[in-house]
Amino acid sequence: MRNRHWGWEQCPPKFYICFKLQTMKIGIIKEGKTPPDKRVALTPDLCKLIVDKYPEVQVQVQKSDIRAFTDQEYIDAGLPVVDDVSDCDVLIGVKEVPISQLIPNKTYFFFSHTFKKQPYNRELLNAIIDKNIRLIDYEVLVGRNKKRIIGFGRYAGIVGAYNGLLAFGKKHGLYNLKPANQCFDKKEMEGEFAKIKLPANFEMAMTGDGRVAHGAIEVFEGAGLKKVSPQDFLEKEFDYPVYSQLLVTDYNCRKDGQPFTRREFFTDPLPFKSNFFRFAKVADVYTSCHYWDHRSPIIISRDDFKSPDLRLSVVADVSCDIDCAVGCTLRPSTIADPLYGYNPMEEKETDFMDADAVGVMAVDNLPCELPRDASMDFGAEFVEGVLPELLNGDPDQIIAKATETENGKLTSHFAYLQDYLEGKE
Repeated sequence: MRNRHWGWEQCPPKFYICFKLQTMKIGIIKEGKTPPDKRVALTPDLCKLIVDKYPEVQVQVQKSDIRAFTDQEYIDAGLPVVDDVSDCDVLIGVKEVPISQLIPNKTYFFFSHTFKKQPYNRELLNAIIDKNIRLIDYEVLVGRNKKRIIGFGRYAGIVGAYNGLLAFGKKHGLYNLKPANQCFDKKEMEGEFAKIKLPANFEMAMTGDGRVAHGAIEVFEGAGLKKVSPQDFLEKEFDYPVYSQLLVTDYNCRKDGQPFTRREFFTDPLPFKSNFFRFAKVADVYTSCHYWDHRSPIIISRDDFKSPDLRLSVVADVSCDIDCAVGCTLRPSTIADPLYGYNPMEEKETDFMDADAVGVMAVDNLPCELPRDASMDFGAEFVEGVLPELLNGDPDQIIAKATETENGKLTSHFAYLQDYLEGKE
């Protein structure tokens, strides 16, 4: 009988380290969700790096005609490309695996979109439990510093910021950029920056300070925008294009006028309100890259959009919280049709080029527009931050704490999902 890593079926999580790794076979699965996703968790080069560095690890790649990296690229890297990965111990994907494609009694890594009790994936999580699958969700893999160690956020910011500049050029007839999804890679997309001709007094406001925001900043600076402080953004005039990065302390305040305290805001945001609109009065484009909690103040409301003082003509809503934080975001848009218009007075969708419309970009799967680069970035994070934990007994319980299901039930870290599973929530 072939040795298995850790003896997951018999060994409680806290004793994972008691087993010495003999062999592990990793399978890179074909993405099965519709619409197709061209991203992959591990690129050919990274797969080769793994098998070269870790002799105890084998990697197989399931055949796929949709990946940004072809089967031949994996073959050229020396990887076996197969129809069936059911003999693998660990199966690695990106998006939710269709129920019909789940292989029982396996360990899976993918974005399940269940830990927030998303109703559209309740059936999937029940099926995972019924099939005795150990599910490790990328979205809840956090390090000792409590920050996420893996994700596609950087490329959401990169593509979202680019799309916002594309939208502004189209809205005002200033320039035309090639859509990111029509570029072979990030390098080709960056070649489009030379076409950008912004007004000398152009101002971009951006909210956020995480991976997404820093991805957006890469594009702003690559396109020639200069960073200015929030205070200067509000009070000074510029003869060159600028952007300002706004933190929660910049666009929120206490309702009672008392000093803002970050700890209080993140503990209980109800006593606070947004004061973002002062930025909307001077900004041409707003790019949202923040994380928004449903208890938090609406950042810019539908009433704000009706104000005659509004200067915004384009909103690139990278965060894409529908019909809440950013009032003009009525629905997500698509890669094929990324732009729509918002009529503030009627509070309805209209044509993007309508003179009275605020242009909206609200694509909710932005990293898919640059699948090769996004996959390389994501895979590098997996190899650096996740694989060593997987191979060395998970000493910091990073994987254990991101394991939603095991042995046919929810783990203790995700017991709060029980009512959701049973349809009581």
